[in-house]
Amino acid sequence: MNIKIRKATEKDAPLLAAAMIESSRSGKGKGLFDVVFNTNDTKVLQARLEKLTTTQTKSYCHYTNFLIADVDGSYAGTLCGYEPRLSTHEIFTKAMAELGCDGSYEQRLASYRLVEPQFDKKTFLLDFMSVHTDYHEFSILKELVQKSLLTARLKGYRMVQTMIEIGSVEVLIVYKKLGFEVIDERRSAQYEEEYGRPGIVRLQIHL
Repeated sequence: MNIKIRKATEKDAPLLAAAMIESSRSGKGKGLFDVVFNTNDTKVLQARLEKLTTTQTKSYCHYTNFLIADVDGSYAGTLCGYEPRLSTHEIFTKAMAELGCDGSYEQRLASYRLVEPQFDKKTFLLDFMSVHTDYHEFSILKELVQKSLLTARLKGYRMVQTMIEIGSVEVLIVYKKLGFEVIDERRSAQYEEEYGRPGIVRLQIHL
Protein backbone atom coordinates (compact mmCIF):
# COMPACT_ATOMS: atom_id res chain seq x y z
CA MET A 1 0.00 0.00 0.00
CA ASN A 2 1.52 3.29 -1.14
CA ILE A 3 0.50 5.95 1.38
CA LYS A 4 1.24 9.58 0.58
CA ILE A 5 0.66 12.40 3.05
CA ARG A 6 -0.07 15.87 1.72
CA LYS A 7 -1.37 19.18 2.99
CA ALA A 8 -5.08 19.72 2.50
CA THR A 9 -6.28 22.32 0.02
CA GLU A 10 -9.46 24.32 -0.26
CA LYS A 11 -10.77 21.68 -2.69
CA ASP A 12 -10.65 19.13 0.13
CA ALA A 13 -13.34 20.99 2.10
CA PRO A 14 -16.02 18.28 1.52
CA LEU A 15 -13.67 15.56 2.80
CA LEU A 16 -12.64 17.62 5.82
CA ALA A 17 -16.23 18.48 6.73
CA ALA A 18 -17.26 14.82 6.58
CA ALA A 19 -14.26 13.85 8.72
CA MET A 20 -15.13 16.50 11.32
CA ILE A 21 -18.70 15.22 11.56
CA GLU A 22 -17.57 11.61 11.87
CA SER A 23 -14.85 12.38 14.40
CA SER A 24 -17.00 14.61 16.60
CA ARG A 25 -19.90 12.14 16.66
CA SER A 26 -17.47 9.31 17.38
CA GLY A 27 -19.93 6.54 16.61
CA LYS A 28 -22.84 8.30 18.31
CA GLY A 29 -25.81 10.16 16.88
CA LYS A 30 -24.73 13.52 18.30
CA GLY A 31 -21.44 15.37 18.32
CA LEU A 32 -20.03 18.77 19.15
CA PHE A 33 -20.95 20.34 15.81
CA ASP A 34 -24.54 19.16 16.08
CA VAL A 35 -24.69 21.33 19.20
CA VAL A 36 -22.67 24.23 17.80
CA PHE A 37 -24.94 24.57 14.76
CA ASN A 38 -28.07 23.40 16.60
CA THR A 39 -28.99 20.71 14.06
CA ASN A 40 -28.51 16.98 13.57
CA ASP A 41 -29.13 17.21 9.84
CA THR A 42 -25.92 15.82 8.35
CA LYS A 43 -26.41 17.65 5.05
CA VAL A 44 -26.76 20.99 6.83
CA LEU A 45 -23.69 20.27 8.97
CA GLN A 46 -21.72 19.24 5.91
CA ALA A 47 -22.48 22.55 4.18
CA ARG A 48 -21.71 24.63 7.29
CA LEU A 49 -18.43 22.87 8.00
CA GLU A 50 -17.27 23.11 4.40
CA LYS A 51 -17.63 26.86 4.74
CA LEU A 52 -15.96 26.86 8.17
CA THR A 53 -12.87 25.13 6.74
CA THR A 54 -12.49 27.87 4.12
CA THR A 55 -13.28 31.07 6.04
CA GLN A 56 -10.92 33.99 5.72
CA THR A 57 -10.32 33.71 9.46
CA LYS A 58 -8.10 30.70 10.13
CA SER A 59 -9.69 28.90 13.05
CA TYR A 60 -8.52 25.47 14.17
CA CYS A 61 -11.03 24.03 11.67
CA HIS A 62 -9.35 25.77 8.72
CA TYR A 63 -8.18 23.52 5.90
CA THR A 64 -4.58 24.74 6.26
CA ASN A 65 -4.34 22.79 9.54
CA PHE A 66 -5.22 19.45 7.95
CA LEU A 67 -3.17 16.66 6.43
CA ILE A 68 -4.62 14.22 3.90
CA ALA A 69 -3.56 10.61 3.39
CA ASP A 70 -3.91 9.33 -0.16
CA VAL A 71 -3.46 5.71 -1.25
CA ASP A 72 -2.79 5.31 -4.96
CA GLY A 73 -4.45 8.67 -5.57
CA SER A 74 -7.58 7.93 -3.51
CA TYR A 75 -8.54 9.60 -0.23
CA ALA A 76 -7.74 7.40 2.78
CA GLY A 77 -7.86 9.63 5.84
CA THR A 78 -7.21 12.98 7.48
CA LEU A 79 -5.86 14.53 10.66
CA CYS A 80 -5.87 18.11 11.95
CA GLY A 81 -2.84 19.56 13.72
CA TYR A 82 -2.83 23.11 15.07
CA GLU A 83 -1.36 25.54 17.57
CA PRO A 84 -3.82 26.48 20.34
CA ARG A 85 -1.87 29.67 21.03
CA LEU A 86 -2.79 30.87 17.52
CA SER A 87 -6.14 29.15 16.96
CA THR A 88 -7.85 30.68 19.97
CA HIS A 89 -11.47 30.70 21.03
CA GLU A 90 -11.71 34.31 19.84
CA ILE A 91 -10.50 33.28 16.39
CA PHE A 92 -13.13 30.52 16.22
CA THR A 93 -15.84 33.01 17.18
CA LYS A 94 -14.67 35.35 14.41
CA ALA A 95 -14.76 32.50 11.87
CA MET A 96 -18.27 31.61 13.00
CA ALA A 97 -19.32 35.22 12.51
CA GLU A 98 -18.21 34.94 8.88
CA LEU A 99 -20.83 32.19 8.52
CA GLY A 100 -23.47 34.50 9.95
CA CYS A 101 -23.54 32.75 13.34
CA ASP A 102 -23.90 34.89 16.46
CA GLY A 103 -22.54 33.98 19.87
CA SER A 104 -25.62 32.00 20.90
CA TYR A 105 -23.80 28.74 20.24
CA GLU A 106 -21.72 29.46 23.35
CA GLN A 107 -24.70 28.83 25.61
CA ARG A 108 -25.33 25.46 23.96
CA LEU A 109 -21.76 24.36 24.78
CA ALA A 110 -22.24 24.62 28.55
CA SER A 111 -21.89 20.87 29.17
CA TYR A 112 -18.85 20.64 26.90
CA ARG A 113 -17.13 23.43 28.83
CA LEU A 114 -17.39 21.29 31.96
CA VAL A 115 -14.99 18.71 30.51
CA GLU A 116 -12.99 20.78 28.01
CA PRO A 117 -9.24 20.42 28.69
CA GLN A 118 -7.07 23.50 29.06
CA PHE A 119 -4.09 23.40 26.72
CA ASP A 120 -0.74 25.00 27.40
CA LYS A 121 0.52 27.50 24.83
CA LYS A 122 3.62 25.34 24.42
CA THR A 123 1.50 22.44 23.19
CA PHE A 124 0.68 21.33 19.63
CA LEU A 125 -2.74 19.72 19.33
CA LEU A 126 -4.14 16.93 17.13
CA ASP A 127 -7.84 16.56 16.35
CA PHE A 128 -10.39 15.15 13.87
CA MET A 129 -8.73 11.80 13.24
CA SER A 130 -10.57 9.98 10.49
CA VAL A 131 -9.86 7.02 8.18
CA HIS A 132 -11.89 5.90 5.18
CA THR A 133 -13.59 2.54 5.75
CA ASP A 134 -11.78 0.99 2.77
CA TYR A 135 -8.40 1.15 4.53
CA HIS A 136 -6.67 -0.34 7.54
CA GLU A 137 -6.98 2.28 10.24
CA PHE A 138 -3.63 1.93 11.99
CA SER A 139 -1.45 2.09 8.87
CA ILE A 140 -3.08 5.32 7.71
CA LEU A 141 -3.14 6.97 11.12
CA LYS A 142 0.46 6.07 11.83
CA GLU A 143 1.58 7.98 8.74
CA LEU A 144 -0.69 10.96 9.49
CA VAL A 145 0.40 11.20 13.12
CA GLN A 146 4.11 10.82 12.35
CA LYS A 147 3.90 13.61 9.76
CA SER A 148 2.01 15.79 12.25
CA LEU A 149 4.63 15.15 14.94
CA LEU A 150 7.35 16.17 12.50
CA THR A 151 5.44 19.38 11.73
CA ALA A 152 5.13 20.11 15.45
CA ARG A 153 8.84 19.49 16.01
CA LEU A 154 9.81 21.79 13.14
CA LYS A 155 7.64 24.51 14.67
CA GLY A 156 9.59 24.18 17.90
CA TYR A 157 7.11 22.15 19.94
CA ARG A 158 8.27 19.40 22.27
CA MET A 159 4.86 18.27 23.45
CA VAL A 160 1.83 17.12 21.43
CA GLN A 161 -1.57 16.37 22.89
CA THR A 162 -4.96 15.17 21.72
CA MET A 163 -8.33 14.63 23.33
CA ILE A 164 -10.92 11.94 22.74
CA GLU A 165 -14.17 10.98 24.39
CA ILE A 166 -14.04 8.43 27.20
CA GLY A 167 -15.31 5.22 25.65
CA SER A 168 -13.70 5.74 22.22
CA VAL A 169 -11.75 2.53 22.74
CA GLU A 170 -10.44 1.97 19.21
CA VAL A 171 -9.07 5.50 18.87
CA LEU A 172 -7.49 5.25 22.33
CA ILE A 173 -5.73 2.03 21.34
CA VAL A 174 -4.36 3.63 18.17
CA TYR A 175 -2.92 6.62 20.01
CA LYS A 176 -1.37 4.40 22.69
CA LYS A 177 0.26 2.24 20.01
CA LEU A 178 1.78 5.42 18.58
CA GLY A 179 3.34 6.34 21.92
CA PHE A 180 0.74 8.63 23.49
CA GLU A 181 -0.03 8.33 27.20
CA VAL A 182 -3.18 9.28 29.10
CA ILE A 183 -2.49 12.28 31.32
CA ASP A 184 -5.95 13.12 32.66
CA GLU A 185 -9.68 12.81 32.14
CA ARG A 186 -12.64 14.98 32.99
CA ARG A 187 -16.13 13.59 33.59
CA SER A 188 -19.52 15.22 33.87
CA ALA A 189 -23.03 13.80 34.24
CA GLN A 190 -24.33 16.76 32.25
CA TYR A 191 -21.94 16.02 29.40
CA GLU A 192 -22.90 12.34 29.42
CA GLU A 193 -26.58 13.20 29.31
CA GLU A 194 -26.09 15.37 26.22
CA TYR A 195 -23.38 13.49 24.30
CA GLY A 196 -23.75 9.91 25.52
CA ARG A 197 -20.18 9.61 26.81
CA PRO A 198 -18.87 10.20 30.38
CA GLY A 199 -16.38 12.91 29.39
CA ILE A 200 -13.02 13.65 27.78
CA VAL A 201 -9.64 11.96 28.14
CA ARG A 202 -6.43 13.77 27.19
CA LEU A 203 -3.33 12.08 25.80
CA GLN A 204 0.20 13.34 25.34
CA ILE A 205 3.50 12.48 23.71
CA HIS A 206 6.88 14.16 24.22
CA LEU A 207 8.97 14.79 21.10
